Amino acid sequence: MKLPDLTGRTYAVTGGNAGIGYFISEQLAAAGADVVLLARNAQRAAAAAAAIRGQVDREVAAIVPLDLADLDSVATAAGRLTGLDRLDGLIHNAGINAGKERRRTRHGFEVAFSTNHLGHFALTVLTMPILAATPGSRVVPVGSIMAKAVGFDPEDLQLERAAYSQSKAYAQSRHAVLLFAAELDRRLRAAGMNVRAVAAHPGLSVDAFSPRRPGVNRPARIRLTAPVQGKDRGAWPAVRAATDPQARGGQYYGPKYGTFGPPVIAAPPRISADPELAAKLWVASEELTGIPFNLPAGRR
Repeated sequence: MKLPDLTGRTYAVTGGNAGIGYFISEQLAAAGADVVLLARNAQRAAAAAAAIRGQVDREVAAIVPLDLADLDSVATAAGRLTGLDRLDGLIHNAGINAGKERRRTRHGFEVAFSTNHLGHFALTVLTMPILAATPGSRVVPVGSIMAKAVGFDPEDLQLERAAYSQSKAYAQSRHAVLLFAAELDRRLRAAGMNVRAVAAHPGLSVDAFSPRRPGVNRPARIRLTAPVQGKDRGAWPAVRAATDPQARGGQYYGPKYGTFGPPVIAAPPRISADPELAAKLWVASEELTGIPFNLPAGRR
């Protein structure tokens, strides 16, 4: 995929040290962007920075510690980002698939919902000043095709009443990501801000079909019946959402053939288009994180 010249632009990628996040970071750096890796593991982040340097002969702009399951860590990382000269894109790549048993963060939240949605919600709200100060900036929430395969229960966001399952917890969190993306863009438009939310999903992307990057991944041959692609190609929808001059707020990019293929505008799950449900989730997210969404002064 051919990218525009990104020289002078700055992008922050959560989970930029591994998997799809690594390839998002590498591709942005290859096009001339200053890339900030947001990562929980400092050693792996350093290995990713070294791999990027080896591939594109360019240093990453910074490595910022971030644990999305810890709101204190989110606030600290947001402080680092707001201290930048500009932030053209905040890409919400990081995410986890919770284990078979329910786990909670130290704040008491179900871990997948907290990491995949609440942490990114808080990070976005807290970095809005620098995003608003950068003309044409974008927030790129990354969803999953799993959101089309498993339903969403808006009355039980953290599966506190229903029987817990790994797939249900993951799908709940990814539905929340897409609802947040749609509501964020609506609110930004209503406020007249020059910031857009453009969502994406990577299809089915696996390490086995990815280019080898020492210290980052170890591709291995596996047998699969479903059509898949490498994580380098899984990065394309998010990269296009972040950089394509023709991309518009509220759009959703994914692989052309659902699980694989070049990035195109895709149809999100129908529930993502429900503005009442999205607004309800927004209020719940503010209450759970304790972080209200206040627009920067002078941007109303």
